[in-house]
Amino acid sequence: MYTTPFHTQDLTKLSFLITGGSGFIGSNLVEYLIKYNAGKVRVLDNLLTSSIDNIKPFIGLPNFEFIEGDIRDTEMCRKACENIDLVSHQAALGSVPRSVKDPQATHSINATGFLNMLVASRDAGVKRFVYASSSSVYGDHPVLPKKEEETGNPLSPYAVSKKTNELYANVFASAYNMQIAGLRYFNVFGPNQSPEGAYAAVIPLFMQAILDHKSPFIDGDGEQTRDFTFVENAVQANICAMLSANKEALNQVYNVAVGEKASVNELFAVIAKLSNSDLKPLYRERRAGDIRDSLADISKARKLIGYNPLIRMDEGLRITFDWFKKSAVKTNG
Repeated sequence: MYTTPFHTQDLTKLSFLITGGSGFIGSNLVEYLIKYNAGKVRVLDNLLTSSIDNIKPFIGLPNFEFIEGDIRDTEMCRKACENIDLVSHQAALGSVPRSVKDPQATHSINATGFLNMLVASRDAGVKRFVYASSSSVYGDHPVLPKKEEETGNPLSPYAVSKKTNELYANVFASAYNMQIAGLRYFNVFGPNQSPEGAYAAVIPLFMQAILDHKSPFIDGDGEQTRDFTFVENAVQANICAMLSANKEALNQVYNVAVGEKASVNELFAVIAKLSNSDLKPLYRERRAGDIRDSLADISKARKLIGYNPLIRMDEGLRITFDWFKKSAVKTNG
């Protein structure tokens, strides 16, 4: 992965902070930055929902630093932002169902923690702050494809927390003259995404079930659609947003997706074919807070930050399934 660079600048003189850097998307971003010799890559993560295994290959490298800490701790945020040029804020408590079950935990990490990071970045003189938002902010807005300027009512506490991030980002950009960009991720998947836990995402759950020779569950009828986005595309969006020289690109939110939709049933069919599996899924009640259909218009990101997703769903699933098989061998070996 990451054989194609998404930057033209010399990264050796830049220092990066990745919050949530031992998580799924964060660790992939760390991998890219280390691969291309970033001057400093610092990770802040409390390991609540992530794994130190994701960043083990980088521990001990002279340009890598890991801080175990929580973004709800203001002093920890200040420490993490010291001598940092660029922040990619990936730390969050994910999952719509988890937020429905525990809205206070979601708010404290995703909203209060986000505000702590904004304040710490402002006070440290960080040059640019890029953060993970979510397609969940579109809520009940019915029109497809989703355009950044047209959102509906949030359908879950998770969506509210991400919408709150965007509101705070706008205020900090205007009130404190900060350079900020938000990335609305659409169903990102790929290596380092865990199938463990009650709130795991659908793709790792499908792949793990097939490797375990068990029929996976599908919520609802499986005809709900998503714009499934391989993680390398999400990493590209982060790099483009952090390093873009286009002034019009600042203080914006961007859809990060491929611009193609597939149903969950179609997704499972591709994974089953990849694995030569004849397992059939089991259907159960749809999840509370879930949107029915999702598809992104990515023209704004193409135009303003030069985002150009290189890997489509089928190829991304092949890469991801290969990783899952190798991980299963390591675990069982």
